[in-house]
Amino acid sequence: MANIHFGTDGWRDIIAAGFTVDNVARVAWAVAQWALSKGSDPAVVVGYDTRFGGKMFAETVAKVLSLKNVKVYLSPDHVTTPMVSYGVKALKAYGGVMITGGYYPPQYNGIRLKGPLGGPLDSAETKVIASLVPEVNEVSLESIRWDARLSADQIIYTDLEQIYFEHVTSRFPDLAGRSEDVPRLAFDVMYGAADRIIPRLFPGADCFHCEENPTFHNMPPEPVPYRLIDFSEIMQHQGPYDLGIALDGDADRLALLDPEGNFIDAHHILLLLVNYLAGRKKMKGKVVTGFSTTVMLDKLCQHYGLEVQRVPAGFKAISSVIRQDDVLMGGEESGSIALATHIPERDGIWVALTILQYMHDTGKSIRELLDEAEKLTGPFACERVDFPMSQEEIRTIMKRCREGYFENFGPFRVTHTLEFDGYKYFFNDQEWLMIRPSGTEQVLRLYAEGKDRERMENIFKAAYETLAGVLKEK
Repeated sequence: MANIHFGTDGWRDIIAAGFTVDNVARVAWAVAQWALSKGSDPAVVVGYDTRFGGKMFAETVAKVLSLKNVKVYLSPDHVTTPMVSYGVKALKAYGGVMITGGYYPPQYNGIRLKGPLGGPLDSAETKVIASLVPEVNEVSLESIRWDARLSADQIIYTDLEQIYFEHVTSRFPDLAGRSEDVPRLAFDVMYGAADRIIPRLFPGADCFHCEENPTFHNMPPEPVPYRLIDFSEIMQHQGPYDLGIALDGDADRLALLDPEGNFIDAHHILLLLVNYLAGRKKMKGKVVTGFSTTVMLDKLCQHYGLEVQRVPAGFKAISSVIRQDDVLMGGEESGSIALATHIPERDGIWVALTILQYMHDTGKSIRELLDEAEKLTGPFACERVDFPMSQEEIRTIMKRCREGYFENFGPFRVTHTLEFDGYKYFFNDQEWLMIRPSGTEQVLRLYAEGKDRERMENIFKAAYETLAGVLKEK
């Protein structure tokens, strides 16, 4: 029996090793039991992205759910995660199942569970489903007649992309679906599930890596600088473009590039969104973010009288606050961002359109808008670096953190430390280093913020040398 563990972002495993038809059927059985416990005539939305076997795994989920008399709204083709999430809300379903490995390498696939409001399923409900997963799959999938399920409307093919398209175009009439009087855009969808929707929403844009490729050209579909080198060169040499937009494999994360191909990280995107929603549109609400996001977000929110709440890593923690409180926006340094104007779900396309609306409303370039934000916060650089390590090495470093061992990292003397979802060592009121183990990968994550890029890189260098020394001691 394979161990099925739901982490902060669902269950993921290697295709054909842990992520198999039998194990997917086990999870689907548990989802069916959960849905039936919620009321009569339950319905669940099911979708999949461009990864290998996605359609097969989605049909496996649909078979098991329908066998248990749970109605299934099944996408006939690959879709983005936000399409499934919005579909749950639009179709008034009990929940959703998305087959996706997110930004993981191509050998992975996974299952994300969605709640009735259109965001990640609540952690407590996810635990209930996890507890219902049987030890083995006892469903004879071959005996389930697909055509009979379709004819009985137990499985209903549903165009989730069209439902999403109509929603987006109704909310962004100045931009979505238009080819005239819009910025010149370049998109990198990283061979992911946004390959069809981008040409529909942005018919005048140039779309790169916009064909289906389950291997993602042998690169994890994660929009981070070292995986967007080709896209950056395109921005520099094939323009001019007003903005570059990169989306991850299931299009719930994004990154931006300026006309010169410079990477615009999520920290700066969050500042742009606060400046637009709170500064220009006068919207109110709490801003929810992770422990590893720039402290400049606090400074800008203070300027607009907004409360900032920091939560543990994982978008599910942000979504939980959104469901309970009056939240303007929530986002992480990874590029996972949700806005009050949408469902409680991260959505790279929706965020990109909001930034484009900001440019449209002001008539200003992305660089002018970034400069306006930095006038209020001051310049900064903030990044994350992952170090692959053995579990023993990670435990050694985290033990030192718990013991209060680190008083300085090279020339950077620690003034105070915060412990919450990791250890954050402050060197002054703006510059800091954070250490935490990944909850999903065997890496130690280091985060640093400096007054400029050189200072940030020096913090990383000092941290690396200090931690390497600790590992040599043991």
